[in-house]
Amino acid sequence: MALHVFVAMPYGVKEGIDFNKVYDDYIKPALEGVGFEVFRADKETEAGNILTDMFQELLLADLVVADLSIDNPNVWYELGVRHALRARGVVLVQCQRRDKQPFDTYTDRKLKYNINKDGVPDPTSLEEDKKKLAIMARDTMASWHGRKISPVYFYLSYLSEPDWKSLRIGDVREFWERYDAWENRVDLARKAGRIGDVLVLADEAPVAAFRADAWIKAGEALRKAERFDFALEHLERGLEIDPGNLKGLREKGICLQRLALAGSPGHSLDRAREHYRNVLKTYANDPETWALLGRVDKDAWTAAWRQPGKTPEQMREEAAYEDALLRTAIDSYAKGFRRNPGHYYSGINALTLMHVYRSLTNDERYDRDMAAMAGAVRYGAECEPDDRQRFWSQATLGDLEVLVGTPDTIRSAYKEAIARCEKDWFALNSSRAQLQILRDLGFKPDNVAAAIATFDHALQKLAKPEDKWQPHRVFLFSGHMIDAPERATPRFPPEKEPIAAQKISEALDQLGAGPDDLALTQGACGGDLLFTEACLQRGVKVNWLQPFREPDFIHNSVVRCSEAWRKRYLDTKVKLAAPIRSAPDELGEPPPGTDPGYPYERCNLWLLYTALAYGVDKVRFVCLWNGGGGDGPGGTAHMYNEVKRRTGQVTWIDVRKL
Repeated sequence: MALHVFVAMPYGVKEGIDFNKVYDDYIKPALEGVGFEVFRADKETEAGNILTDMFQELLLADLVVADLSIDNPNVWYELGVRHALRARGVVLVQCQRRDKQPFDTYTDRKLKYNINKDGVPDPTSLEEDKKKLAIMARDTMASWHGRKISPVYFYLSYLSEPDWKSLRIGDVREFWERYDAWENRVDLARKAGRIGDVLVLADEAPVAAFRADAWIKAGEALRKAERFDFALEHLERGLEIDPGNLKGLREKGICLQRLALAGSPGHSLDRAREHYRNVLKTYANDPETWALLGRVDKDAWTAAWRQPGKTPEQMREEAAYEDALLRTAIDSYAKGFRRNPGHYYSGINALTLMHVYRSLTNDERYDRDMAAMAGAVRYGAECEPDDRQRFWSQATLGDLEVLVGTPDTIRSAYKEAIARCEKDWFALNSSRAQLQILRDLGFKPDNVAAAIATFDHALQKLAKPEDKWQPHRVFLFSGHMIDAPERATPRFPPEKEPIAAQKISEALDQLGAGPDDLALTQGACGGDLLFTEACLQRGVKVNWLQPFREPDFIHNSVVRCSEAWRKRYLDTKVKLAAPIRSAPDELGEPPPGTDPGYPYERCNLWLLYTALAYGVDKVRFVCLWNGGGGDGPGGTAHMYNEVKRRTGQVTWIDVRKL
């Protein structure tokens, strides 16, 4: 969606300048011409009676344009509020009549525009002035990470911007009701694992602050689905707007780490380690980031000795040789625990690795710390206040018994944890996997054997959850509808339908489409239905995502050519792999102010994001297209270029050559 601009300026005619004309002829068209959404209050407010929605705008607007042509107290007040709330996102303009600059903004760059003797924008230079304003606005947004524009944040360099959510103004009901409805849909989509929905909703957030939040949530969901490349892309989009978002920074580090472990080109554990170290320059006391850095160091140490084909003796010998890597991991975990002794996760990891170090090297350097840390970890885990974390706190007590207890105390502690796991197979298996590392090193074999046996006993009572079906490939289709009878210039006339169907079938055969695959399209007459029919003939599972509720979609996109397509549509619908999903029901109505063509653009983006969420490498895009532009965001041209940029897996059936 468009970036949001709030304009702070006088209204009406003041000191011989018609500011309404300045807004209507200069500021508004200049910014709208480059994609901004422009707003100013509909009436001038008196000092001391500032409306709450103005404060909300000054907090949340992506950009504030302030006209300083005259010394209007309301404009200066609003500029001061913006400087106090946000470090960046201000553009100053003034007409050429002003020559003397106030001291407080004397050094700030101001863009001058020209007015004539009648006090309105000078038509002889208006287009050039508009062009300059558009460039300055775009450059200001593009340089968001650069110099702080606000003198408040520039000179008070350690001052942090407020959290926009914590400054919610309750009286601005319409704004926040819109936000609450949007956020609720984001959370519902995320919990349902519908990442494509989250990505569309993120693009539709009313201001950049909301988009950053949604992109980071989408990145987290993609990371949990192990789509690390795609997750990283959206995390970075969110961090471009909110570079200090700690959750986003942590998630980015996890993705970098997992990509490195997977051997992804261009990624290494060193890159992940450097990322966390940079985060800790700002958040030095965050125990979670220290623990994540410790995990990187631990992974580097484990990778150095835990290799296929090596005997337990060889692995133990190599693990001892890599003692420097092990100490680095211990140091990171220990620093996290010291910064928050309630963070028992970092504590138990530090303590476990200290015991392993002592076992491998017989070095006594950690003996004093181990004695003190054991009690601290126990106390932190026992004081866990969140019932949702009770399994992990109890499992930590079991981990502690592996280090300092006996087989009997180990079994007792882990049984307490297992009783609280709510039959979560993955949680139990995750804990067991950590014990396997200790077994590979021959660490306290009796204790570790008792621990693993306890988890094995619990796991054998649970059926391993069936992995959620994942398609081998995802076929994404976009293409022209059959020409309506009244279409002046033919694009896909009915007589080309048979050859188009043949070409689509040939394309699917060449791509090896089959029952292990998924296909996504809308279901419109013409290309969509031809593609769907060809997929179903090959056993491909097909899902339809539509821009409107089904009755409206049928009217707009199925029977537009002839009623014969309705029966074809209904006959095909009953063979789909899942119920039809409509954008208004799943994503909500389109945002206010969007043009009539937006639902189609929105649906194509929805299809694209849904396909990419399964894994960029799985996507195969088939399009029935004449190569023309003008589709707009989300059109066939956009989808073609986006998929080609990411994977190159594009099959283009050119309707001009049929």
